[in-house]
Amino acid sequence: MTDSWDEPTGIAPRGTVIVAAGRGETTDAYGRFGRRIAADGYRVRALADVTADVEASLAAAGKLLVDDSLPGPKVVVGSDTGALFALTLAARRAPGLDALILAGLPVAGTEPDPGAALVTGTAPAVVLLPDWGAELEARSACPAHRGVLTNGAALPGALFSAQIPTELIGDAGFVPAVPTLGLHGDADLVSPLEAARGRYPGALVTIAGGRHDVLNDVTHRTVAATIVLFLERLRLGSDLPEIARAAA
Repeated sequence: MTDSWDEPTGIAPRGTVIVAAGRGETTDAYGRFGRRIAADGYRVRALADVTADVEASLAAAGKLLVDDSLPGPKVVVGSDTGALFALTLAARRAPGLDALILAGLPVAGTEPDPGAALVTGTAPAVVLLPDWGAELEARSACPAHRGVLTNGAALPGALFSAQIPTELIGDAGFVPAVPTLGLHGDADLVSPLEAARGRYPGALVTIAGGRHDVLNDVTHRTVAATIVLFLERLRLGSDLPEIARAAA
């Protein structure tokens, strides 16, 4: 399933953002994100849970990347296993791919034991997810986003029970040939920052207090602004020229 959000009427489109949803997520999980990025002039297309059928999702993304009706630059934003999906597109050198944005990159071997309980306030935290409420706690602190997830935008338990498909690249040493931005919450219990940090190629922005669904957490405005800044720099060239700097 593909969902879409377009730039406001009368505004020239500035590029295309393709969102790759993570385990168990529908495109509804990215409605707020899609509308916000579209409001800044970018066309947004979202693919539901790309792990449900990896090859079909890769084909769908490939068609969007070469669709001449969609303006460039074309950027794939992946959350959770969607981030691995974005890296896989880069590894396959998908035509039309100009950049990647990776959010909440999962790390093999750190998935919580579904038979255990959620313990917070300790380091390292012990994560046990006996119910949907605890899963929501791990996903996001944003009440609005939790409501969206509860109303059908995510399959309960999929984040912890669904296996990462072997078709998705898992090589920590892979460096994409396109500009890449990473976003990761420093309070992510699903994929702890210290375990994930070394797997991000390119720039990594850590979000203070951010949980696993970093695109849809309480700091979603800050995250969206960071993404728009990256997109605006990308429009100036693949070397990402500076467009804002702190005064000395």
